[in-house]
Amino acid sequence: MLIKLTGGKVFDPANGMDGEIRDIYIEDGVIIAPPLDRRADHEYPLHGRVVMAGAIDPHTHIGGGKMTIGRLMLPEDHRGDPVCRGHLTRAGCGHAVPSTLTAGYRYAEMGYTAGFEPAMLPANARQAHMEMADTPMIDKGAFAMLGSDDFFLRQLAAKEDIEAIKDYVAWTLHATQAIAIKVVNPGGISAFKFNQRQLDLDEHHAHYGVTPRDVLLSLSRAVKELGITHPLHVHGCNLGVPGNVETTANTIAGMEGLPVHLTHIQFHSYGTEGDRKFSSGAARVAELVNSHKNVSIDVGQVLFGQTCTASGDSMRQYGNTGSASPNKWVVMDIECDAGCGVVPMRYRDKSFVNALQWAIGLELFLLIDDPWRIFLTTDHPNGAPFTFYPHLIRLLMDKGFRNDMLQKINPDAANSSVLASLDREYTLYEIAIMTRAGPARSLGLKDRGHLGVGACADITVYEDLADREAMFATPVFVFKNGELIVKSGRIVKVVQGATHVARPDFDKGIEKSLRSYFDRFHTVGFDNIAVSDDEIRVDGYGSIVVQPTAARV
Repeated sequence: MLIKLTGGKVFDPANGMDGEIRDIYIEDGVIIAPPLDRRADHEYPLHGRVVMAGAIDPHTHIGGGKMTIGRLMLPEDHRGDPVCRGHLTRAGCGHAVPSTLTAGYRYAEMGYTAGFEPAMLPANARQAHMEMADTPMIDKGAFAMLGSDDFFLRQLAAKEDIEAIKDYVAWTLHATQAIAIKVVNPGGISAFKFNQRQLDLDEHHAHYGVTPRDVLLSLSRAVKELGITHPLHVHGCNLGVPGNVETTANTIAGMEGLPVHLTHIQFHSYGTEGDRKFSSGAARVAELVNSHKNVSIDVGQVLFGQTCTASGDSMRQYGNTGSASPNKWVVMDIECDAGCGVVPMRYRDKSFVNALQWAIGLELFLLIDDPWRIFLTTDHPNGAPFTFYPHLIRLLMDKGFRNDMLQKINPDAANSSVLASLDREYTLYEIAIMTRAGPARSLGLKDRGHLGVGACADITVYEDLADREAMFATPVFVFKNGELIVKSGRIVKVVQGATHVARPDFDKGIEKSLRSYFDRFHTVGFDNIAVSDDEIRVDGYGSIVVQPTAARV
């Protein structure tokens, strides 16, 4: 069937289109050149409406053990947010930690067609993929966690060469069916098991004698030389700790020009000025990001209300347990690989700390120049549920609305922020970069995030409303692979997206060492750790997209 989207205002930064009036033709799920001798089988008149590629969330916790724990621990989150649906969709619930089905439906209803789980523990990869496979409507992918696992830390301590480390990284990507590598509190999750309560960038691990800097440089170099498109995805040291802006600055400067993606940077941009010893370091971080072109970030914006923090960073989550709301939490060790911390959190606009966190995130958005290197996230659900994205977009696009919100927060926090002096308002073109073209380029999704010929026909259509929150909350149409799946903000067809993976080459000789290691130390056998292609499909539905990697250096 030939489908024509007629007369929409197209915002497609990957192809330089900034509101250009253009017709889009779709056939067999792909955008094609305008045919010369054929009429469309179905036409959608879009005059005056905004057309963008389907949105991509590059950092959202939608699969894995920590989300299961959050759902089990917070039955009130589900009782308070039930969703009754029609004959096409199944019932679901959850606000901060929604069920898999609910997450997929809500993403699609907002115009998102892809979301990436940023912290998949290798030992738990099978369950993470099962949950992602049970998340309908959107494409998925996951980042495998390394950097606090015993095998890798033994490699560093033994000063094994970079080729051995690259083999281990590549093997991990294959075994876990991951698209990228993530490091969480490099070395710190392991150090916590040895009773270290913090581990700054150049502190030595009590057992292995290596530093977080060693971890970051080794993994970043391995990722680059393996040709993996997405840079090392870094959750840095000292998350949430006042004064951590120094660690962030030292991390950026210390990467030696290697590509790096610093995630939920808001939680790493805190100073110690003022009577409360808590202040914004956003201006300093923004200046560093602006001047270091090897660095990309996502923000992890805090927005007010009930949510649930969930992280592999057991060291820092243990430190957050005193702020749990409601007062219950789980912090645990997992195999020899990492940890897990799940701590419910209610961010309050009258709290000085929470209000300043809110302002710091917005300062970062408005002070960082290049929208191609900053992505719109709340670190779902850590800063807020992903369903708050339309509200966040309005804060970025509407200075008057932003200033109105600023008047409602803790006045001391408002007075401690430069937010009121920042006049920048994001344009639709910049929003399309941050939520589509930028994440697609960073993740290597060559046929997603744009509307050029040959692109996958993941397309979202909006009414061009002055109220940008209303606009982005309820798209007119959402197409997935050329099929209409959402109309006027409601699901009209349920589909299963693809899983994106990276499979760089490696020397299979590494498997001999790994087999011996697993036999000695792990409860999961070596022959059982790898996730097969069949396991990441649901009843035969859902394709696997292998991202191309450059030749190994």
